[in-house]
Amino acid sequence: MEWKILNEQMLHGGDYNPDQWLDRPDILKKDIELMKQSHVNAASVGIFAWSALEPEEGRYEFDWLEKVIDNLYNNGIYTVLATPSGARPIWMALNHPEVLRVGPDLVRNQMGGRHNHCYTSPYYRQKVWDMDKKLSENFGKHPGVILWHISNEYGGECYCPLCQQEFRNWLKKKYGTIEELNHQWWTAFWSHTYSSFDQIEPPLLRGEHSVHGLVLDWKRFVTDRTVDFCAWEKAAIRAGGSDVPVTTNLMGFYNGLNYFKFRDVLDIASWDNYPFWHTNPQDESQVAITAAATHDLMRCIKQEPFLLMESVPGVTNWHPVCRMKKPGMHELSSLQAVAHGSNSVQYFQWRKSRGSSEKFHGAVVGHDGTANTRVFREVATVGSRLKKLPEVCKTNVKPEVAIIFDWENRWALGEVQGLLNVSKEQSKNYVPTVLEHYEAFWRMGIPVDLVDMSCDFSGYKLVIAPMLYMQREGIVEKLRSFVEKGGTLVGTYWSGLVNENDLCFQSFAPYGMQDVFGLYSEEIDALYPDQRNKMVMSASGAEYELRELCDVVHVSTAQVLGTYKEDYYAGNPALTLNFFGFGQAYYLCARADQEFYKDFYEEIADDLQLERALDNAALPHNVTASLRKSDEEEIAIVQNFNPFPTTVSLENAVTDIETGEYTTHIKLEPYGIRFLLKDNVM
Repeated sequence: MEWKILNEQMLHGGDYNPDQWLDRPDILKKDIELMKQSHVNAASVGIFAWSALEPEEGRYEFDWLEKVIDNLYNNGIYTVLATPSGARPIWMALNHPEVLRVGPDLVRNQMGGRHNHCYTSPYYRQKVWDMDKKLSENFGKHPGVILWHISNEYGGECYCPLCQQEFRNWLKKKYGTIEELNHQWWTAFWSHTYSSFDQIEPPLLRGEHSVHGLVLDWKRFVTDRTVDFCAWEKAAIRAGGSDVPVTTNLMGFYNGLNYFKFRDVLDIASWDNYPFWHTNPQDESQVAITAAATHDLMRCIKQEPFLLMESVPGVTNWHPVCRMKKPGMHELSSLQAVAHGSNSVQYFQWRKSRGSSEKFHGAVVGHDGTANTRVFREVATVGSRLKKLPEVCKTNVKPEVAIIFDWENRWALGEVQGLLNVSKEQSKNYVPTVLEHYEAFWRMGIPVDLVDMSCDFSGYKLVIAPMLYMQREGIVEKLRSFVEKGGTLVGTYWSGLVNENDLCFQSFAPYGMQDVFGLYSEEIDALYPDQRNKMVMSASGAEYELRELCDVVHVSTAQVLGTYKEDYYAGNPALTLNFFGFGQAYYLCARADQEFYKDFYEEIADDLQLERALDNAALPHNVTASLRKSDEEEIAIVQNFNPFPTTVSLENAVTDIETGEYTTHIKLEPYGIRFLLKDNVM
C-alpha cells in the first residue's frame, strides 16, 4: 500500500516537530487546521525527538507520538516517520561519552551539536537498534505511516580508536597484504613505508597527508562506515516487522560522502535543497542550473523518481545573506524539483521554533501562527497545484545523455599537487566544469543524467566525461564498449592519469583510451587566472576562449576540429574527433567558455537527434524545459527563470494538465512553470 501511495500522488508537507509543543494542545490542534488549508498530505515526524521518545535511558514514551500519528491520519495526512539518530540526547553523551566523536586532533568532542556521534560505537549502535526496532514494532504497520526517514543528513567522520581499527580492517580486506598497500600508495616516497597494518593512522590533523592513497581510502572508508550505519538502521526497522520503504535525506553535491554507495540501501532517494536564489535577481540561470543538475544527480542514485525532503518556503537562515524569495520563486523552485523527477515538495520546517539556531529559518507557519502571510499563501498554492498532478508521479526522467560526475574522482582531484593549487574542496574546479557541460543541455531543454563510473552507460546515445583524472576499476572497458557499439563519447583534458588508488599509470594519457580518442597527451599547461588562449575551429574559423588548463596532444587517427591560437603550442589540436568501432569519440583539450559548449553540443544534439522536451521549439533566454515520461505519456515542464513574462511558441499543440488549455503558445508569468501533455504520444 505504501509504495502505491508514493507512486500515485505528490507528497506535500515537511518536518513537523510536535514534541516541541506537547504543552500546547491548542497549537497542535491549530496545526491540523493549517495543514488542511495549505493542502499538506504528509508530515515528517520525530527527526530530532529522541529526548521526548526516551527521556532517560530505558524509559520509552511513545504515547504522544501515537496520538500525533493517529491525529494526522484521521485528518487525511500521512506520516513520514523518522528515526531520531541524527541527534542523541544529553543523558547518553554524559553517561556514555564514548558515543561522541573524536576529531582529527584526537580530542573527543563534548556534548553538543547535531552530528556528534560515532558510527562505530557499540553502545550507540545498540541504542539506535533498540530505538528503531521499537518504533517499527509500535508504528511500522500503522496505515498512516508511509515512509521511514532514517536519521538526518548523514555527514562527518570520527577518528576514535574504534574507528581507526575499523579503518585498518577495511584496508586489510581491500589490499590483502601490507606489501600491496605500500605499492598502491607508493609509500616509498619520503620513506613512509609501512611494515604492518597496525602502523596505519588516518589523515590526522598533524599526521600523514602526503600519501594521497591514504587520504583517498579514508574518504572511501568514511562513506562505507556511514552506509553501513544506515543499513544497520534499516535492518533494525525490518527486525521490528515493518516493510515500509526507507529513505534518508542527502545533500546534493556534498563533498563528504559518495552518495552512489547508498543506492543498494535506500528504497527511495531524497535530498534537501536550499538554493541561493536572487544573488543576481536579473539572471537566476546559474542558480537554476546548479539546482537542476543536483536534482538530476539525486534522481540518478536510484534511477527512479526521488523525493524533495527539505526546502524552505521563505528565508534560509544559514546563508551568508538571507534573502527572501521573491513572489513566484518558491513555486518555481519547488516545482523545478518535480520537473527533474521529484514526487514530493516538502519543507524544513512546518512551524518555526521559538528558540535555538533555526528560530529564524523559514517555515510554513511563522511565529504569528496564522495563515495570513505571503509565505503561507504561496505554500498553499504549491499544494493546490500538486493535487492536480497525480499522473506526473507515474512518469520518470529518461535521458539519452549522461555526464559522468564521480565523487572519488572529485576527491582525488582535490589532493593533486600541481596544475591549479586551489582548495581541496574546489578539486581543480571539477564541479563547475561538470556544470558548464550540463548548462548547454539545460538551455536546449534536453534531459541529462549525472552518473558515476559504477553506472551502466549502455542506454545512452551520448556520454560526457569531464576531467576523468582517475580511472576506477572497469571504467576503461565500459567506455570502450560504449563507443565500439555506436555511442558518442566526449572526453577532456586531464583524463586517464591514475588508477583508483591515485597511482600514476606508466603511460601517456589517457590510459587505455588512446586508440579510442586517436591521440595521446604529452603535457598540460596551467594558465594564471587572468590568462587566456583561444581555439580556432578548422571548418568555420570561429574562435572560442580557453582558460585554466590546456592539454598538448599528438593525434594518430583523430581528425583535428580546432587548434590552439597562441603560445608555444599554437596550431596544435584543441578539439578532435575519432571514429572507433561503430561510435565516435571527441576530445576537448582545454576548459572552454560557455559559448563553445553551447555551439558544440547543439551540433552534437542535431547530429544524434537527441530528444528535446519541446521538440524543436526555440526557448527564450533563461527559459528551459524538462521531460518526464512513461510508456503512455510524455509531460514537458516549461520553466521561466526570468522576473518578467515570456511566451514559448510550439510546432505541435500541447494540453496544459492543470487548466486543460490546448495551445501552441505557452504563456509564462514571471518565475512561471507549466506542465504540458504532449499530443504526439497519445
